[in-house]
Amino acid sequence: MTTRTSYTAVLERNTVWEGSFATEPYEGAWASEAVFFVRTLAAGAETTARVQISPDGIHWCDEGTLLTVPGEAESLAFCRVSHFGGWLRLAGTIPAGQKATVIVYLCLKE
Repeated sequence: MTTRTSYTAVLERNTVWEGSFATEPYEGAWASEAVFFVRTLAAGAETTARVQISPDGIHWCDEGTLLTVPGEAESLAFCRVSHFGGWLRLAGTIPAGQKATVIVYLCLKE
């Protein structure tokens, strides 16, 4: 019997996204799959976050996956990622004068 390993990290907690944003990076090279969950805490701007990957947690490129984050309070959105290498984060831009208050979880599984 094989036991799978999983881990959930909270990357952002009660964070207000305004203008250009990026989550804290997380190193997940041991995992084969990842799921980002973004929970909107207060009504605000709908936005799109891009999954970014990095070999070192410093230099980033877009992975190609997009996540639409609803603007309604208590909404939840997710996206799945695999074949990501070492480091992961979400990044995006919210139009001037708008904001989103969120919690971001990253669930990793081997």
